[in-house]
Amino acid sequence: MGRFKRTLVAAALATTVVAGTAGWAAGSEQTAVTGPPAGAAEWRADHSLHRTLPDPATATPRAVAAFFAGLTENQRKDLAARHALIVGNLDGAPVTLRYEANARAIAAEREKALARARNAGLSRAVREEARKHADRCERLLAPGRKILAFDPRGRGQVAEVFGDLATARHTAVVVPGSDIDLATFDRTHDKYGTPTGMADALRSEMARRAPGTPTAVIAWAGYTTPVGLGVDAATGRLAQAGAVRLERLLAGLSAAAASPAAPPPAVFCHSYGSVVCGLAASSIDRTEAADLVALGSPGMRADTVKELRTDARVWAAARNSSDWIGNVPNVDLFGLGHGADPTSSEFGARVVPTGGAHGHTGYFAPGTDSLRNFADIALGAYASVR
Repeated sequence: MGRFKRTLVAAALATTVVAGTAGWAAGSEQTAVTGPPAGAAEWRADHSLHRTLPDPATATPRAVAAFFAGLTENQRKDLAARHALIVGNLDGAPVTLRYEANARAIAAEREKALARARNAGLSRAVREEARKHADRCERLLAPGRKILAFDPRGRGQVAEVFGDLATARHTAVVVPGSDIDLATFDRTHDKYGTPTGMADALRSEMARRAPGTPTAVIAWAGYTTPVGLGVDAATGRLAQAGAVRLERLLAGLSAAAASPAAPPPAVFCHSYGSVVCGLAASSIDRTEAADLVALGSPGMRADTVKELRTDARVWAAARNSSDWIGNVPNVDLFGLGHGADPTSSEFGARVVPTGGAHGHTGYFAPGTDSLRNFADIALGAYASVR
């Protein structure tokens, strides 16, 4: 009876919070970006190779990989030059080709933004935002950056690789939570709350823990995230759309892997990103992810690990006392809330100690037990997690 009463109280609290911010939340409701980026129609109509190109909306990553394997290097580069946005976001395509295609797409987006910034017929506010957008694109074009995905639609989606996927013996993927998009992907403040900050810190710690071992980490902001703490953050609508995109990313990495003998990646799911991972879990097979790690999680849309129906090891980072996510009710009622607390013993996840971590975005901070343990998980050194 005590548990039932707690559930009712938590449900009432969740409903009150959402209802109390309904006006603000409605204003921040996001439209999920789905399907292939601009240029899909032109890609489908391209018969220059005298064969049908794989449909970016329906072709499996494995079919995409097989298609590109049958092309010459010149044919691949020609397609990437003429259809940069499509090839750059095509899961299963060779990763180096995607880097090249995305560099072209980002440069073209930067020029469009600069043209808007110089257009005297637009308002000052619009021109200033265009200038900021051009600056973001310019940063992504910095030498050495490896952009695995770039889609300027909506608030913008992007993924970046730290390290070399072609030679990596161990890989990881970072899935972020709310308020992450092209504008905040690599912001300088709250560094370890950004995909790039988390991925860079994790790869550095992996190198420290296993010197000489080739590794790679992907910072993936490939779905439309909630803005703020309104209805979007309390429901699974955006997470469901994101789960489909995460599934394709992981399937694409598996299909395009340079070394099939390398273990599949560990996937680190922060905050609302853990909702995405929870919804994707049942569709991710053992060749696509070895581990799912929830941290700062409001829930994974399941009451137990068993309900996730995954062969991956499931971990939950112990919540530090200053992480505000601990105040979020763990309920799933009338579509609100994300279910059980993944750190609870009833949920059944393997617990990751997080000594030294502070706040909601401090789990990847250097020197913390959480970062050290995350690196050991990504390296497959499970006995060292403590």
